[in-house]
Amino acid sequence: MIAKQPAVKRYIVTLSVDERERLNMLIQKGTSPARQVLKARILLKADASEAGEAWSDGQIAEALDTSIDTIARTRQRLVEEGLDAALTRKHSPNSARKRIFDGVGEAKLIALACSPPPKGRKRWTLTLLETAVVQLNIVDRARDNTIGRTLKKTVLRCLAWVATISVWKHEIEFGCEQVNHGFEVAD
Repeated sequence: MIAKQPAVKRYIVTLSVDERERLNMLIQKGTSPARQVLKARILLKADASEAGEAWSDGQIAEALDTSIDTIARTRQRLVEEGLDAALTRKHSPNSARKRIFDGVGEAKLIALACSPPPKGRKRWTLTLLETAVVQLNIVDRARDNTIGRTLKKTVLRCLAWVATISVWKHEIEFGCEQVNHGFEVAD
């Protein structure tokens, strides 16, 4: 595959020692999202400072199996918006899809999922939650996969918080637990 080469680099990456160290730690830690690790590697390879490798976009694209455009956008975001912006995914406020659950909606969904299930049911299912959030006017419409994604994101964040608290030897109660890729209300 032959990658296209820009004529002149408009955005030159020069990283400080602290920024290089932060990017190296992000790569070595192994817990960051793949897209973030890729962008960190791009920036380290593109770094034109004394400590950097100053690779061309073509070399980076070939070595990291990515596109020249991804490299160019990453360079541009670093120069224009800073390191944090270059590493995170840009969410467009004008995107075609609006978020279904805002912060308040997420909180109500979690409260509902942690409440006792409907009569005759042992636990909440995603389909039951889908119906309930619409009937309770939490949202106008929602699909079960959206509810599952929202709960997974939020519950995992809460479980990490609970684990942190338990390390501090505090007792805390949390009503939901993740079981077999579903959500079960604790008895």
